[in-house]
Amino acid sequence: MKNELTSLSQEVILNALDWAYDKAVNGVRGLDSAQDMADDYLKGEGALIDKVNSLIRWQNTKAGTSGFITGLGGLLTLPLTLPANITSVLYVQIRMVAAIAIMGGYDVKDDRVRSIVYSCIAASSAAEVAKNFGIKLGNKLAMQGIKKISGETLKKINQAVGFRLLTKFGQKGFVNLGKTIPFIGGIVGATFDVVATNTVGNVARNTFIIENL
Repeated sequence: MKNELTSLSQEVILNALDWAYDKAVNGVRGLDSAQDMADDYLKGEGALIDKVNSLIRWQNTKAGTSGFITGLGGLLTLPLTLPANITSVLYVQIRMVAAIAIMGGYDVKDDRVRSIVYSCIAASSAAEVAKNFGIKLGNKLAMQGIKKISGETLKKINQAVGFRLLTKFGQKGFVNLGKTIPFIGGIVGATFDVVATNTVGNVARNTFIIENL
């Protein structure tokens, strides 16, 4: 049988990112949009950073709940080109990052902000991806700086992110582990999802919220 990993490509990953971003930003019946999530966490008293950290903690909990991830399949029309576990986690992480960007005052309908969100999804590789294009992640990005990013640079950033994610999924055996050993795969997958989601959330917080750490 053909290994599912051989069908993965940068194009497939980028299409999945675009799909997840559109669903996260525009909303899906039965699920809060990134804007809804941001508005909810911005309510009440307290520092912005504490509200963002609360959002990240809650998303970590969701990412570690296999029932939640599996249940997304009933609410989302998942693309057939990627396994449901990958697309569902991408959706959860992108919605979280987009919500954090909104909380930081960024326009998530801007394609340049979209590319920065994608860079955050690459997590540990995000800074390297961005640095190659003269963008410094880990310190709060100025919107005026983001607006200087050219369309050609955006395309290259997205391609670089696609490559990083393709490598990441392959290294983790993300696609086939659950199929080979469903129960163990579910436990390992959930643990990986929590760690990855926490890392992604921290990168997003440092990029869109925290100034000059």
